[in-house]
This record gives sequence, C-alpha cells and structure tokens, in this order.
Amino acid sequence: MDVFTNHKERIVTGLALVAVVLLIGFIDNFFLMWLVFGAVYLLAFNEAAKLFQVQNHNTLYFFAVFIWLVAGIYPYGDDLFVLAGVVYASAVAYNKELQWKDFLPFVYPTAGMLFFFTMYQEYGVVSLLWLLVVVAMTDVGAYAVGKSIGKTPFCETSPNKTMEGVIGGIAVATLSGMFIGITFVDFWISFVISFVVAASSIFGDLFESSLKRGAGVKDSGNLLPGHGGILDRIDGYLFAAIVMLVLLRGLV
Repeated sequence: MDVFTNHKERIVTGLALVAVVLLIGFIDNFFLMWLVFGAVYLLAFNEAAKLFQVQNHNTLYFFAVFIWLVAGIYPYGDDLFVLAGVVYASAVAYNKELQWKDFLPFVYPTAGMLFFFTMYQEYGVVSLLWLLVVVAMTDVGAYAVGKSIGKTPFCETSPNKTMEGVIGGIAVATLSGMFIGITFVDFWISFVISFVVAASSIFGDLFESSLKRGAGVKDSGNLLPGHGGILDRIDGYLFAAIVMLVLLRGLV
C-alpha cells in the first residue's frame, strides 16, 4: 500500500499507457499505427532538440513532420534518416553557417522511431509486442533486482543503476522475451535477439540520461505525470528497435 501511495501518479499514468498500447495493438491498423507513432515521434523530437540545445528547433520541426509523412508511403522508412543525413551534409557544404548539432535530433530519436515503424510494417504487431515485453521487463527486472540486492554501481552516467540490477534486468527480459519470440522464430534465435535487445535498451536509457545530465535537467519534459517526458518513457526502445530490426533481418 505504501508503494502505491508513494508512486500513485506514476502507477496510474503507467497503467493508462499500457491500456492505450494494448488497445492500439489489438486494433492493429496501419494508419492508426502511423498516426500514433508519428505523434510520439514529433513530441520526442521536440524534447530531443531541447536536450541537444538546438536553437532553431521550430524550423527543424517542419522537416521532422515531412520525414514522417514520407514514412507513411515509403516502404523502407528506416532509410529516411540516412537520406536526411545526405541532404543535411549537402546543406552544410553549401552554407557554412549551418551546424552539425542541429542535425542530431534527426538521428535521435528519428532513427529509432523509423526503425520501430518499419519493424511493424515488415514483421507485424507481434514483433512490437516482443520488443515491448523485452524492454519493459528489462526495466522491471533491473528495478526489482537493483532494489533488493544491488550494491555495485554500473556507471557514472546513471548513479542509481547497479551492476546487479542490470544483469538481473537483462536475465528477466531475455526469459520473458523468449516466450514471445518462439511464436515465430527458433528457440536459440529468440534467445539471442531477446538478450541483445535487452542489453541495448539499457544503453538507450543511459544515452538519454547523459543528454539530460548535459542539459542540466531531471526529465526530458513534463507531459506524462510521474514519468516526465516522452523520451523518458521510450529511451530504451529507441536503441532496442534499431537492434531488433537489424537482428530480425539478419537472423530470420
């Protein structure tokens, strides 16, 4: 009861998010997925631009909208951030006043969201469920094990993380993810993908922590009560989605 009282806002928001995600997954409609992913992406892009301390992020926001519009009709959405890099490199070569820092939001979170959406297009909603379970259980396992037996600091970027918690989170996520993965891949492939994706989500979380530390903020935003911003909730997924799509293409 004390746990619920102390974290009531966070728990209520978390349950609401889970309900929305399950509903969207159950409907399993391409346009709805594109619309929801797009909304998440644009909100995350805005938060990332602020963390990267990009000055003209309002202008760049229109380019982010354009990228997502194209992703809705172009079959290889994960290629779009590469094309964006070529375009921006050309612009930098032409206009010396442009800064490479301004391109960073087109790498993070753009790449992760494009890979996320492309994975849905190529492997269906079950692949998203697999990814969601792995990343969520990495967080849950790391928190539970870290709180109970965690003693050894994992790294300076995130002082609250412990080595025991990280190992426990990856172990719990690997076992949990395997039950989803074996529905459409072999046992050992399911094991390898679940393990590597769980590990990558840890570093996705660390990367966002390093951005927040550099920007001098606690959260990426305040949109989600008890959770912070959109990036605070999807940070692990942004790394994990890229790794998972690459592994699915290479191993399946």
